[in-house]
Amino acid sequence: MLQSIITGSGSYLPNKIVPNSSFEQITFFDENREPLVKSTSEIIQKFADITEITERRYIEDDSVMNSDLAAEAGKLAIENAGIDKEELDYIIVAHNFGNIDSDERQVRITPSISALTKQKLGIKNTQCKPYDMVFGCPGWNEGVILADQFIKAGIAKKILVIGSETLSRSVDPFDRNCMIFSDGAAGVVLEGREKSDEPIGILNHYTRSDNGEEVFYLTTDKSLNPEYVGSRANIRMRGRKIYEYALKYVPQAIKKVIDDAGYTITDINKVLLHQANAKMDHAMLQRLFRLYGLPISSIPEGIAPMTIQKFGNSSVATIPTMYDMMAKGNFLNQTFKSNDLVIFASVGAGMNINAILYRMP
Repeated sequence: MLQSIITGSGSYLPNKIVPNSSFEQITFFDENREPLVKSTSEIIQKFADITEITERRYIEDDSVMNSDLAAEAGKLAIENAGIDKEELDYIIVAHNFGNIDSDERQVRITPSISALTKQKLGIKNTQCKPYDMVFGCPGWNEGVILADQFIKAGIAKKILVIGSETLSRSVDPFDRNCMIFSDGAAGVVLEGREKSDEPIGILNHYTRSDNGEEVFYLTTDKSLNPEYVGSRANIRMRGRKIYEYALKYVPQAIKKVIDDAGYTITDINKVLLHQANAKMDHAMLQRLFRLYGLPISSIPEGIAPMTIQKFGNSSVATIPTMYDMMAKGNFLNQTFKSNDLVIFASVGAGMNINAILYRMP
């Protein structure tokens, strides 16, 4: 029996820092495609109060594509793992919009992002299969879950799993929600190792998909500004619905993955939540502890690190970016110790939710 271990990680953040003040000159519109009554300054301040985002990263070079970010993150993960790239059995790349050009904002998914990433990495092995994972923001988690199943089934031994997105090219600049999103990529190498007496690596996982009316909570649509002539496929969110859905089901998913593995919340050392909205993440963590009958005051300080304040929401890249920074000691005083029990949990378009329980080697 094999167990899936993360042996290397890598992340790429664009150099362009975009502060909230960059949006001061924009007129935001409402769902009725009318200019918002509140001033832009008031809108930005309320946005910062709720999300805690003060800045985010954007791609600066118009010629750079999403697959370039994915390849850079993948290269760093391969180097960190110390493996030969030709030994990879799969490259799984999670994303939502493929490559988007900066001029026409045309979504391009042929060739696939994973195939382009493999090509950009210079991998010649024809038995290395490129596999795209389009699963909303939980896509990287789901890619890791799929890789774990391949490894435990004996189908693969080494798999590169990347989350990469250039959301700055897929937002409506006149929708205040555009301030949430950012660009970035990160990934890990998963390897199969013989199971030890003390299980490490991926211990358990759980996925939930609600595809009734929930499927329309996060979609794409034309701009809220009737005169905008840019992309006709901009991110559109029903924010309140997403918040309520996440608060109800994400804590349940995390509890299930912990309980089914025979642990409890007090055994968990770190909870890496998808960085979508600080208020929502705080609320989900509090709800999780209440599900165990514990008061909010019992939540350990630093158990759920956050990067959203400086990096925004890069969708599939948020969790692996945070993991890479912590694994390499590049995230303030946040790091991992051997045998730490870590949760990866995410929610996003679909609507999809997943959670992974991982024990650090």
